[in-house]
Amino acid sequence: MSLEVKIPPMGESISSGVLAKWHVADGDAVEKDQPLFELETDKITSEGNAEAAGRISLRVAAGAEVRIGEVVAVIEPGAGQAAAKPEPAVQKPEPPKAAPLPAPKPAPAKAAPAPPTVAAKAPPPGPDGAAAGRQTRRKLTPLRQRIAERLVASQHEAAMLTTFNEADMSAVMALRARYQDDFVKRHGIKLGFMSFFAKAVVRALKEVPTVNSRLDGDSIVENHFFDIGIAVSTEKGLMVPVIRDCDRLGMADIERGIAEAATRAREARITLEELEGGVFTITNGGVFGSLLSTPIINPPQSAILGLHAINDRPIAVDGQVVIRPMMYLALSYDHRIVDGRDAVTFLVKVKQAVEDPTRLLLSV
Repeated sequence: MSLEVKIPPMGESISSGVLAKWHVADGDAVEKDQPLFELETDKITSEGNAEAAGRISLRVAAGAEVRIGEVVAVIEPGAGQAAAKPEPAVQKPEPPKAAPLPAPKPAPAKAAPAPPTVAAKAPPPGPDGAAAGRQTRRKLTPLRQRIAERLVASQHEAAMLTTFNEADMSAVMALRARYQDDFVKRHGIKLGFMSFFAKAVVRALKEVPTVNSRLDGDSIVENHFFDIGIAVSTEKGLMVPVIRDCDRLGMADIERGIAEAATRAREARITLEELEGGVFTITNGGVFGSLLSTPIINPPQSAILGLHAINDRPIAVDGQVVIRPMMYLALSYDHRIVDGRDAVTFLVKVKQAVEDPTRLLLSV
């Protein structure tokens, strides 16, 4: 009996998407749980897998818009092995044919007219021809459209302001260099910078709870949990997986959670639940070389922390000019909820925690 391949439910708020890519071709033999297609929606990119082994017949072309529950292919179970290609038939030699009679000699050809002295010019290319090879046009994916809408809405709806500071990263870098090998041996993952900032943000949110709140109509909702979103760059756009209860996690747990969520996001295996419910977001443009930027708030959150490149710069320490690895920090916040004093205090708390990571780890 044929098995229909349908677009799976993605959440109550998602009703359609774009079948961006087929991982198989029409007529291919597929195995159970094999990835079949990539679906892009306005909130998430995910894959659809085969529920049984068999031979697949595609019903929808890549790039088509599809609805949840729509049949996009059919699998004929029991046809898991690719059909053997028929061997070419052996051709029997044909009997020799009689030699053809010699053709009569053609009459001498007349001289061809001389070519014109001025070559005819080809007509100039039209607008489409002029742009050929110089431009390409493609439709925005639902995810990219949603990202654009959310970014514009965030700027229009929030009274967004950004405050800046800088952090001396030498203490964190020395701590990582000293314990990195032992950390990897014990936990199987490298100790990065993001876990330090996640812990620093948790501490700052506890000390400045106004930042851990959001507007809901005419009410302010203050959160008493610490689910931190970590922005991840993917081929489809920016996604923000949420690491739950960062206040209860160790550094290794945070690093592992970030690495696993980032991998799922880039491989289109992340779920909608993993992207929802964060109270604060950290984004790191420094991995791409950004020196300074003003990150945009991820609604309905009230603030976002932007990290940047670490560069050696001269600074004054105890009246002396020294070279230190410095990072600019940027906190964008919704001024409707967070006052400037609280925003500056929050960012200073993050800076202090990162510059003295021993106190951060000891919770003192």
